[in-house]
Amino acid sequence: MTKIGVFDSGRGGKSVADRLTKLFPKVEIVLVDDSENMPYGSGRPSEIFTKTDHAIQPLLEAECDAIVIACNTATTNAIVDLRKKYPSTNFVGIEPMIKPASKMTRTGVVAVLATPSTLKSHRYQRLKRQWASRLTVVEPDCSQWARLIEIGESKRIDVHSAIREVKRWEVDVIVLGCTHYHHIKGRIEKEAGPHVRVLEPSDAIGARLDSILRLNSVLPE
Repeated sequence: MTKIGVFDSGRGGKSVADRLTKLFPKVEIVLVDDSENMPYGSGRPSEIFTKTDHAIQPLLEAECDAIVIACNTATTNAIVDLRKKYPSTNFVGIEPMIKPASKMTRTGVVAVLATPSTLKSHRYQRLKRQWASRLTVVEPDCSQWARLIEIGESKRIDVHSAIREVKRWEVDVIVLGCTHYHHIKGRIEKEAGPHVRVLEPSDAIGARLDSILRLNSVLPE
């Protein structure tokens, strides 16, 4: 049976796995996380790679046809080295949706909600240079959000203050740069209001997987 592996540092990957289950009902979705070693968001790149490499071993052993790194921090800091170490494995990364945001914005101002490691990563900085060089990118402090969501304390997140800050800049697109934040997408959308688009990449991941599985002739009809 065709298998898609999904990895996240914590519980954020479940939202991606749930969406992929709907998109690929005849494919087995194998989900693993590394909650014991949370958080990833403040770690050094070498540390993030080591943690990710260790955590995905069950997916490699299961011989998944593709593995989704459903963690922006792990993608931006580790996916290049994972592809080098496991060249025969199809890795699909997840990264802040700067490109689509740059095409959607009318005010020229977008917000990226992400962990410190993602915001500091070379991959993210390259995305900004490539697609947002003429935009204003607002990056509010979300450094504690993933940890609070992981421990079931998302109600303690002050979404109101964060969104009030970005709306002062006339942001009209908000990018969710951490899969943990999918769990509070509804709150973010409510605070942002109907004129602000909130982007997360689950369907884009599905499209990429569809292409890979078809190319390898393993997508069930």
